[in-house]
Amino acid sequence: MAISPVVAVDEGLPGDGGHPHARQSMAQTARDDILALIAEQKLQLGDKLPTEAVLSAHFGVSRSTTREALKLLEQEGLVTAVQGKGRFLSALGSLNIQRPVTKYESTTDMLESLGYHVTTIVVSVTEEQADEATAEALSLPVGAPIIRLVRLRCGDDEPMVYSVNAIPREYLPGPIAYRDWGGSVTAALEAHGHQVVSSVASISAVSLEPEQTARLNLDGMNPWLLVEERCISSSGSRVLYARDYHRGDRIAFNVLRRR
Repeated sequence: MAISPVVAVDEGLPGDGGHPHARQSMAQTARDDILALIAEQKLQLGDKLPTEAVLSAHFGVSRSTTREALKLLEQEGLVTAVQGKGRFLSALGSLNIQRPVTKYESTTDMLESLGYHVTTIVVSVTEEQADEATAEALSLPVGAPIIRLVRLRCGDDEPMVYSVNAIPREYLPGPIAYRDWGGSVTAALEAHGHQVVSSVASISAVSLEPEQTARLNLDGMNPWLLVEERCISSSGSRVLYARDYHRGDRIAFNVLRRR
């Protein structure tokens, strides 16, 4: 893989030594940059990564920073080092770039990563009381106040995801009439201090109800992949119950299988 250097550096790059937190931050940034480069170059399972020297010159960081970044990727199982031959993209690394089912991401992030220009149609947003299923999913009492958000997410102006979200009312305070519901709910929650770090999800193939299909002009698009998620914040709270219906003919999930 040929890449052009941006800035040449040496091992004495200021800030690269003597400050462990600074080194960790630089290595983490370099790790993210390397993953972005892998995605940009569309590397596949078994493809060889550029050398430390080439990566260092390309990103304008020292060899030690690049080495630490590559070690992070090795520890995560995304890259495999072969003595005397170099580093290669692993099965997990190639899956990481191709939307694995084990990775949490917002619908906005998912569609953008697939190359779509994302637009959102807000079908409805209401304040309700949690029914039994929603209350169980969010660990709330039946009747607790929630926000119910129904949207159609489009990629390049084509319907891609029909989304029904339930959020505990307390996690998105303020009048719902004055909030922009066209963006990422995950980002909105994070802005209020509730960062989603994981989810428990189930996936099934379903057909939308005739009423939903007719209302949104979605005829001929069945079946859909229903991803039902209970999203958990860094504090351990259940902050989002999402039922996202993905176009089965346009969106797929990848699974890494090991023996």
